[in-house]
Amino acid sequence: MDQCRVVFQPQNKTVTVNRGTTLLEAAHAADITINNICGGDGICGRCKMIVKNGNINAKVSGKLTREEIQKSYVLACMAYILSDLEVEIPEETLATEKVVADTEAERFRVFQKRLAEREGFTSSPLVTKIYLELEKPTLENNTSDHQRVSDEVKKKLKYRSMQMGLKILRTLPQILRESNYRVTATVGLRRDIAEIMNIEGGNFENKNYMVVVDMGTTTIVAHLVDANTTDTLDAKACFNSGGIYGREVTGRMIMAEKKGVEELQRLLVEDINKLIEGLAKDNNISLKNITAVVCAGNTAMGHFLLGLPTDYIRRSPYVPTSTAPPPLRAAEVGIKICPRGLLYSLPGISGWVGSDITAGILATGMSEAEELSLLIDIGTNGEIIIGNKDWLISCSASAGPALEGASVECGMRAERGAIEKVYREGDEIKYVTIGDKPPRGLCGSGIIDLVAVLLDAGIINRSGLFVSDSSHRIAEENGIRRFILAERESSNGKEPIYITESDIENIITAKAAIFAATKILLERLELKFSDIMHFYIAGAFGNYIDVENAVAIGLIPPIPRERIKFVGNTSIEGAKMVAFYKEAFYKIEHIRENCTYYDLMGANDFVEEFQKALFLPHTDIELFRRGPAWLRA
Repeated sequence: MDQCRVVFQPQNKTVTVNRGTTLLEAAHAADITINNICGGDGICGRCKMIVKNGNINAKVSGKLTREEIQKSYVLACMAYILSDLEVEIPEETLATEKVVADTEAERFRVFQKRLAEREGFTSSPLVTKIYLELEKPTLENNTSDHQRVSDEVKKKLKYRSMQMGLKILRTLPQILRESNYRVTATVGLRRDIAEIMNIEGGNFENKNYMVVVDMGTTTIVAHLVDANTTDTLDAKACFNSGGIYGREVTGRMIMAEKKGVEELQRLLVEDINKLIEGLAKDNNISLKNITAVVCAGNTAMGHFLLGLPTDYIRRSPYVPTSTAPPPLRAAEVGIKICPRGLLYSLPGISGWVGSDITAGILATGMSEAEELSLLIDIGTNGEIIIGNKDWLISCSASAGPALEGASVECGMRAERGAIEKVYREGDEIKYVTIGDKPPRGLCGSGIIDLVAVLLDAGIINRSGLFVSDSSHRIAEENGIRRFILAERESSNGKEPIYITESDIENIITAKAAIFAATKILLERLELKFSDIMHFYIAGAFGNYIDVENAVAIGLIPPIPRERIKFVGNTSIEGAKMVAFYKEAFYKIEHIRENCTYYDLMGANDFVEEFQKALFLPHTDIELFRRGPAWLRA
C-alpha cells in the first residue's frame, strides 16, 4: 500500500501513513490530540484543518462555511489522504488538558481515609515491599533459601499461601549472599495467594508506588500513589485515544469486530503508558519502583485493556468474556512499570455495568449502610444502583454523550476555557469558565446550567423550544434558531458560543433516559423517591453540577437537598481503596457477587416513562413540585 508523508504545522510534526488514512488518524499517529468529541462521525465539526499542499478526498460537510471551504478547510475525520501533505491545525482544533484530576484527588483524600477507618480497614496495599534481615544458614539451620525467605514473609505479612516464580528462584541464592541476607521482598496479592514478585539486595522498603487508573470512555485519569502512606502524589489525565473510533463504546466494539480488538488495546495501553511515564518523570520516580497498576472502567474498556473480544457484550443476551479477570503481569498487556509488576482489573457486574460502578459502590460505602442509597454515574452510559447492606440492584441507560459536551454544537470537554457555570444576575445571563480563561465552548455542567437558566427566564418553553421575542440574544441562521451566550476567538476571528433547539433536544433526551431508568428501577422495587436517604451523583463533572438546575431540568428528582451528595470520580477513589486495603480487595468482589443487574431492554414501560420525561422538567409537573406530591412519587 502507498505511503504518504504528512507534516502538521505549527507543531512541525511529521508522520508517515498509508494512503487512504484520515487526517484525524494521522494526527493521532503524530501524537497530536484533537478537540473532536463525536468520535470521527463528522457531527461535531471540531476537527477542522487547513490543507496547505497535497491531495485529499474530502467529504462534503455542512459544518464548514463557504468561506472556510474557499480557504481549504476540511474536517479531519472526513478527509482521506491521497498524497504527501502539509497541513495547518488551527488553535481551536487542538485539545488542551483536563484540569480536575488533581483537585479531586485532594478533595477525596480525607473522605477516603475516613471511610476506610469506618469500615475498619487497616493499611495493607495489594503490593508490599518488606525489608528482611534473615538469619544466615548454619549446619543447625540449613533450611533452603526459598523456605527461609517465604517463612519470614509469612510471619511478617500474615499470609498463609505463598508462591515464587522460577525467575526469582534462579537468582535468589546469589542475591541473598551478596547482600549478606539483608534484602527487600516485593510481595503481591493474587486473590488468595501471595506472590514474592522480586527480591532486591538492601533496603528499598520506602520506594513502593502504584498507579490507579480510571479508564473513562472520554477521558483516562491516572493517580500516582505512595503504597506505604496511601498519599496521592500526583494526577494526570488525557483523552481516550479510542475516541477516534466512536464517541460511545458501542461504536468502538463494532470497530473491534471489524479490525480486531488489538488496535483498541494498543491505543488504550499507549494512553496509560504516557500517563505513567509523565507521572514518574514529574515526581523523579523510577518505573521499576512502580509495582502495580489498578484499573477501573466500564466493561468494554476493561476488555480492550486485556485484548478480550467484546463481540457478545452488545448482542443479546449481552455476555462479556469476563467480569472478574485475575491479577496478571502488567507487561503481558504492554504496560511499562516494574518488569514483574502486577495489573489489577477490578471486577464489574455485567456487560453494561462495569468495575467503575463496583468501585463507586465501594467508595460511597452504600453497600455497608442500613439506609437506602442511590448512586447515579452520569456519563455516556448512565448507570443507576440502588440498595444497602442487604441487597444491591443496578441498571444502565444509554444517555448519549450530550451531558459530557458532545452532541452539542458548542459543547466541549471540561478543559480550560470551557463555560462550566451559567447564572442569572438580574436580567443578565452570565457565565464562569474553567481557569477563568476566555470562553471556548460549553462543558456538561455549563450546558445543564444554561438550559435551566433559559427555562427559568422564559426564553425556552418546557419542550425546549425558544419563545418568540423573549430575548434579543436569539438569532436564526439557515433556519436554525440559537441562543448566543458569548463569543470566542478563532482563526476566523470572533465566533459565537451558542445553544440551539437541537442541542437542547439532545440534552432533554439524555436526562430523560437517566430519569426514566431511575424511576422504573424504583418502581420495580416498590419504592419511591422519598425512601432514598442518600442520593450520590458521580461522574467526570459530578463536582460541578448545580443541584437546583439539575432538578429544574428533570435530571434528578426534587428530594431534600441534604440527601444529595456529589461524589465526583468514584471510579478512581474506589480503585484507590482496593489498592491500599486488602479488605477492600475482597469486599469489592463481594459487591460484584451480590449486585443484581436489571436489564431495561426487557422493561415494557421504559419507552412510556422515557417519553414522559421528554419535557422540562417532566410531563408530570407535580412530580417536581416542592410540596408533598413528590414524596408519593
